[in-house]
Amino acid sequence: MSGVQQRTVSAEEENMRLDRWFSVHFPDLPFSRLQRIIRKGEVRVNKGRVKANTRLSAGQIIRVPPIGDAPAVPREPKIRIIEKDVQLLADLTLYEDESILVINKPHGLAVQGGTNTKMHVDKLLESIPNKKGEKPRLVHRLDRDTSGCLLIAKTRSAASHFGGVFRSRSARKIYWAVTAYVPHPKQGKLSCFVARQQTPEGDEQMRVVDQGVDGAQHSVTHYSVTEDAGGKFAWVTLKPVTGRTHQLRVHMAELGTPIINDPRYFNIENWEKPDDLGRGLHLHARRLALPLPNGKQLDITAPLPPHMQKTFDMFGFNTKYYDPKDEEELDKD
Repeated sequence: MSGVQQRTVSAEEENMRLDRWFSVHFPDLPFSRLQRIIRKGEVRVNKGRVKANTRLSAGQIIRVPPIGDAPAVPREPKIRIIEKDVQLLADLTLYEDESILVINKPHGLAVQGGTNTKMHVDKLLESIPNKKGEKPRLVHRLDRDTSGCLLIAKTRSAASHFGGVFRSRSARKIYWAVTAYVPHPKQGKLSCFVARQQTPEGDEQMRVVDQGVDGAQHSVTHYSVTEDAGGKFAWVTLKPVTGRTHQLRVHMAELGTPIINDPRYFNIENWEKPDDLGRGLHLHARRLALPLPNGKQLDITAPLPPHMQKTFDMFGFNTKYYDPKDEEELDKD
């Protein structure tokens, strides 16, 4: 390839790591050379310097320097169907039609690959190509430790449609969480700016920052306490308006009521955890409602993962008495 290219990040590439983006679009580019041109600043995103692990956002412009004979378009990978992966996806399926698949992603299963991550949803999808031999596409993301409704597009046209739905915020996403202590007030809206920053340990995670800080993005979440356990724990229903990385986890920690078993954002010192509490992050993508390409409305709910069900049972939180219509209150400011 000769000359500099300007590539636009697509909707289905939202939150993809930069090095992963290059591996998809330029599979013949050696990783060592990619690291070198990134380090030298030859690769830029929206004209800014970046790192290999930078997460991309839809609509960003990637500057690709001349890199020899690397192909200009991604190569279609050879199809290799693994039956156990097909069966796993079938067991997780909540809804499926000709254009989409909705699965109940388990806690602990990554959506995309990364360092030392061999098992992930994107890899599983290679075993269920569509009629054209194309791998289904991820339309949105869930954290590795978050369970629940995950939408997958089975065709290019479906990916385009649902990418637009999520960008326009036409999708209703409802999450359930269990927090340490009870948010006050019990119903409200969180609106703040967040940015990815370095921790003292050298890692990166999201922080609440002032407007104008480099990389700051506006984030909004509606929340409501559904039930509490003696003022020490709360079952909280969350509706994110924006979709920033770790948004719900950061927002609950900012309220002083972090989500139970959050390895990054739990910030209460000397907190004593009950022995019978379920292990794993207590954040679940409970409900997803959005328009289908045919104009009909899809509304899917995902049952709780075992570790959260164990905690609900321990505190007496009974989902059978919960009316999903109560979630409509979260739309009110």
